[in-house]
Amino acid sequence: MVEAWRITGQAEIDSYVGSRVELAVQLINSLATPHAHGRGVTPPPPGADRLAAVVAAQERLTVHPPASVLTPADADRLAGIAARLRPLFAAGDHLLDAAAGLNDLLVRHHAVPNLHGSPANPLGLSFHRPDADPVDAWAADMGTALAMVIGVGQSARLGACQAERCSLVFYDTTRNASRRFCDLSCQNRAKASAYRARRRA
Repeated sequence: MVEAWRITGQAEIDSYVGSRVELAVQLINSLATPHAHGRGVTPPPPGADRLAAVVAAQERLTVHPPASVLTPADADRLAGIAARLRPLFAAGDHLLDAAAGLNDLLVRHHAVPNLHGSPANPLGLSFHRPDADPVDAWAADMGTALAMVIGVGQSARLGACQAERCSLVFYDTTRNASRRFCDLSCQNRAKASAYRARRRA
């Protein structure tokens, strides 16, 4: 089985980077998306509901970030970070502006390559300092991972659903970066809508 972050024939994105991009996708879709699958959605309100959404988003990942005790205030900060990361997906002609915002986020959350480890655990590369609080750590890791995807010329893989009234984002791991929809249900909705339009014409 080919891991989700390996892109055949393209510059390779390693597991750590791929997992942090997926974390960004989950947080954006949970906390900063106004439409999903043809319906308007209301992001979770601040407090316990928003924290529950963050925990649920984390549980949907195949590779989890380091265990952290998050608070409702942390979840509120992560919602703001998700909103700031969202413009990087399907940025198109606005990529330079989106990248400027990403650079600001990297500085604000003290992103820095750092080897973490202990006598009992092997050293591993992270993008945050060992003493970073959980929100800064997640923001630095997600931001750097997205910067690495963009930096190797793969920004087209940061996509947004093209179905009507769906603004969910995704990380495209197809061979030729041809994905256009968040999932099969939106793809089928778009096909049905196009078919009806042709019939009317």
